[in-house]
Amino acid sequence: MNARRELPDSPYLAAACGRTPSRTPVWFMRQAGRSLPEYRELRAQHSMLAACFDPKLVCEITLQPVRRHDVDAAILFSDIVVPLRGAGVDLDIVPDVGPVIANPVRTAADVAALPALDPDRVAPVAEAVKLLVGALGEVPLIGFAGAPFTLASYLVEGGPSRTHARTKAMMLADPDSWHALMATLTDLTIAFLTVQLDAGVDAVQLFDSWAGTLSLATYRSHVLPHSSRVFATLADRGVPMTHFGVGTAELLGAMGEAGATVVGVDWRTSLTDAAGRVGAGKALQGNLDPTVLLAGWPVVERAARAVVDDGRRALAAGATGHVFNLGHGVLPETDPGILTDLVSLVHSL
Repeated sequence: MNARRELPDSPYLAAACGRTPSRTPVWFMRQAGRSLPEYRELRAQHSMLAACFDPKLVCEITLQPVRRHDVDAAILFSDIVVPLRGAGVDLDIVPDVGPVIANPVRTAADVAALPALDPDRVAPVAEAVKLLVGALGEVPLIGFAGAPFTLASYLVEGGPSRTHARTKAMMLADPDSWHALMATLTDLTIAFLTVQLDAGVDAVQLFDSWAGTLSLATYRSHVLPHSSRVFATLADRGVPMTHFGVGTAELLGAMGEAGATVVGVDWRTSLTDAAGRVGAGKALQGNLDPTVLLAGWPVVERAARAVVDDGRRALAAGATGHVFNLGHGVLPETDPGILTDLVSLVHSL
């Protein structure tokens, strides 16, 4: 286990931990991704999964937006299905489709057959983290994993889904198998984040990308206990932990109970309203609509200033910090120059 880095001047760590940062920190979900020409050049030579298991490539791709945009945090380049692959699940990431599972998990026997994470199979991820910790200097590194529900949705559906119908049907018709599946995936998520923490990441984020498809009652009964166990198990690691999902306005209160330090907010909910729903004692992350970045600089500037002002109101309403981010990931068609200018603007405010 690596000793934790001391980064006392990091605006991101200050805001995420409830201290007063020297400036409003900025980073972007999917900042190391398809909006960058240097990323597309590398990816033209490597498949997504191959890139995720190449330590030097992971390091380079993670560093690209830090060099270009001067963001206040790097996020490890990876994919939420990497720990599933590390457990031996037969899957692929198909271009323009997403993760595709060869043998979907839909019965009690399927759940019982799921293997645990083999740390040796994700050793390249740990190696990439160690390279990044040495290369990033004073910039913190965020590790991440998919939340148990989002991993479950891919396993049950067999790939991306608009309705998550099979997933919801399993939750409701076979709750014993569902909770067994979620328990297995919770163990997997904890193990994968532990690999990253042991290698030296400075913070972690749990992506529950599809939780917004659930009602609050279903989320509380079928998802929240498992996400809560992730945060409870890792709480003694002493790093900020972010909990993020899309379309989760009705779930923000429950997500705030799960145990994360920071709750991510998408663009559908104001940060001020989110502060009231999440409750005092949590920092917030967000929440510029990613499509705003396609509308030209005058629109971006007005919208960014509004988000910063909203963040200040959220602080007055009880939030312990504000990390400027998008309400979801950077869209591929985004002009990288707009992102660079956006970071500079937010820092100036």
